[in-house]
Amino acid sequence: MRDISMILKSVWKSLFVFSAISVIAVSTVNAQDAKEGRTLFKAKCASCHALDQKMVGPALAGVSDRHPESFLLKWIPNNAALIASGDPAAVKLFNDNGKVAMTTFPELDEAKVKDILAYIKEGEPKAATPAGGAAVKDDSTSGLSIAGIVAIVVLAIVILVILGRASKLLERLILQKQGIEIEEDVPLKVGVRKMFKNKKFVMFFILCLIICLGSFGWMGMWETGVHTGYQPVQPIKFSHELHAGINQIDCQYCHNGAFKSKNATIPSLNVCMNCHKAVQARDKYDGEISPEIKKIYASLGYDPETQKYDESKAKPMEWVRVHNLPDFAYFNHSQHVVVAEDAIRKAKGLQPNEPVCFACHGPVNTMEEIYQYSPLTMKWCINCHKETDISGQKNNAFYAKVIEAHEKIKKGEKITPALLGGLECGKCHY
Repeated sequence: MRDISMILKSVWKSLFVFSAISVIAVSTVNAQDAKEGRTLFKAKCASCHALDQKMVGPALAGVSDRHPESFLLKWIPNNAALIASGDPAAVKLFNDNGKVAMTTFPELDEAKVKDILAYIKEGEPKAATPAGGAAVKDDSTSGLSIAGIVAIVVLAIVILVILGRASKLLERLILQKQGIEIEEDVPLKVGVRKMFKNKKFVMFFILCLIICLGSFGWMGMWETGVHTGYQPVQPIKFSHELHAGINQIDCQYCHNGAFKSKNATIPSLNVCMNCHKAVQARDKYDGEISPEIKKIYASLGYDPETQKYDESKAKPMEWVRVHNLPDFAYFNHSQHVVVAEDAIRKAKGLQPNEPVCFACHGPVNTMEEIYQYSPLTMKWCINCHKETDISGQKNNAFYAKVIEAHEKIKKGEKITPALLGGLECGKCHY
């Protein structure tokens, strides 16, 4: 019994430290689950589903209460196979939603589906808008899950303390029966100075400090340059939800460079005037022109009464860039949205009516104000290049040239850089 008491005394501190570290680790994992789930939901589900309102598909809030997790883990990646198997719940759900076929997502494994369900359960984080203007998105973890973990750890510590007390009491009783006198415990008084004179405590304290500072430093460096959710205040409150969503204006109408050049280009205000020379939203402002449309007129020096331009009053509109890659990173919009459009659509599970732009920029047609949807990190790009299947590309001159070059190499024929596009300006000048 004395041995048991000694063991408990020697390990309880280690168990306490381990439990505390576990709380931090598990809490971080849970937060990441919901955050990853939000990204997956926006990329895969947001085109047909919303959390709190019916769209093409039903609202998904509370879906974990309506259906067991085991069913959802099968339904979300491949609902067609589940329906074909004759599963009663799958067939009923299919019939209840007007027999509208849901897109299959074979690329979603069990872990990713659980991330999506975690986000649906937690809901959309509330954005806090600081005085500086940019909206900050709160991807905090579930308070209920952290409270449960903390409760488990506290309970474990309480049990360890009770066991230690019980073993000590039994030890005292046994020694008393054997006639051995026991000295009463003297309350332990430990001062801060005395603690820091203990070399073991100092070493433990320094180790914990190094781990904490190292962790915060690593996380800080890892997030440097990552601007997911960045949403600056623009000079005009342009609503993509109104223009691209409600009015169904094609992305190319404004960003006509995306399909033929490296840059997507920011449209000039003259493009805005194609519509807003007549559309002035007067009905919403008691017969007055919309304040945002007035900003367009002021920038162009346009007088809506005389319908004439005064170039002396014109001044450029200072838009704030949202998506910005480092200067050393080369990205060509046309190569992705034209050459690899079919492959990207398949990899990202986009619907036929959705522009390929959604693969990187997210569901722009639901954004009141545009923000950076994807992290645009090297890891993010590399993962897409690893997962996207380009073997079935048709009418693709680049890959046709590569295949042609390989055939020439097999035959021992001469290969030149010109054959692989070496005469294109963009190979050297960008």
